[in-house]
Amino acid sequence: MKRGTQSQGQNITVGIDIGSSKVCCAIGELMADKSTKLLGIGIVPSKGMKRGNIVHRDQLIEQIEKAVQSAEMMADISVERAIISMTGEHIRCINTVGAVALNKGSSPNLVAEHTIMLEDLEKAVELSQAVSLPIDKDILHVLPQEFLVDTLEFIKNPIGMTGRRLEARVHLVIAATAAMQNLKNCVEELGIDFEGIVFQPLASSLVTLNDDEKNLGVTLVDIGAHTTDVTVYNGDAVRYSSVIPIGANSITNDIAVMLQIGLDTAEDIKVKYASAKASMASPELKFDLPVNNGGPKRSISEHEVSRYVEARMQEIFQLVVREISKADVKGKLTYGIILTGGGAQLKNLTALAEETLGMKVRLGVPSRISGIDEVAPNPEYTAALGLLLWKTQSEDYNHSFHNSAITIKDVSNKVGKWFKEFF
Repeated sequence: MKRGTQSQGQNITVGIDIGSSKVCCAIGELMADKSTKLLGIGIVPSKGMKRGNIVHRDQLIEQIEKAVQSAEMMADISVERAIISMTGEHIRCINTVGAVALNKGSSPNLVAEHTIMLEDLEKAVELSQAVSLPIDKDILHVLPQEFLVDTLEFIKNPIGMTGRRLEARVHLVIAATAAMQNLKNCVEELGIDFEGIVFQPLASSLVTLNDDEKNLGVTLVDIGAHTTDVTVYNGDAVRYSSVIPIGANSITNDIAVMLQIGLDTAEDIKVKYASAKASMASPELKFDLPVNNGGPKRSISEHEVSRYVEARMQEIFQLVVREISKADVKGKLTYGIILTGGGAQLKNLTALAEETLGMKVRLGVPSRISGIDEVAPNPEYTAALGLLLWKTQSEDYNHSFHNSAITIKDVSNKVGKWFKEFF
């Protein structure tokens, strides 16, 4: 594979967003002022992926290679290591709790308070991972929500405080071990060192959401080709996340079936003529449909096509509302809903969302990275660009799959040891 002329220094970060419709590679540089600058980006159609699962490994590797080469040429840097994103129907997310006693177990009757240290926090977080998982699943992310010290709640950093009991409330993202391992192998086969996997909407949130939105309440809806990812933030933490097994490709399929045309033609029609809100499309503006096998000439109005699109998008939004209701967030989501991902580029989508959901809705375009305005301004780039910020701005406590060293068995052994120590 042709590489750039410069090697990847320690201040260079690389993210590869691997989806069912596209593969996007972004190369960024961490500047002296802690900001990130985009150096290069490459995007190609995805092959060999469907609903987050690899269905043709060789095709996927070939497309990853093309995306990386394109980014390398723009940045003039040879990619040596990268962090990648993933989503899929196999991903499940749950909230759990882990707690530790702070008397160090020196005496069964000891009730003296203890100053909380980093190791206490880490033990509480690790205890929260002691959940029963299917043999084919592993923990992808451990995202702290807040800590409790005795009866004191909503603490973000308890280190240095005193108490008798420390409790960690966390959000776990669980994924299929085989899916993660196979993506890792595809990247490594290209000679690229694997630095970790990130759940796609978590990466997107880093460049689409601001601190106020995460704190006062917002839902990020990442619309992909075959899946729609829903992530609810409140109190500056992830409260709920899920994967809906339907995405923008379902609209393409609807158009293809209703008009009896090929999928590629249906995709072109969706992009060029379709509106998510049919009332905002003209019944007077018509376009010709392809003629099949000498059949009669046909034409259809933008309004008629948009009716199919609106029906499908309303279904997706209804599923989104159902997922948001499961979050059980106290109080309203002040900032409503942010739409991002390639599927969010559909015309008039925010207007339909506001009407259907009854909430404030905006389009989530990438920000917080310099140099993106000219080459990567659209929602389809958010996950790849978010990966550039992951190592410096995420609060992921999980090291199990990322390092391929700590497993659930290891966590269980540690949990047993700590229980003996404290009790």
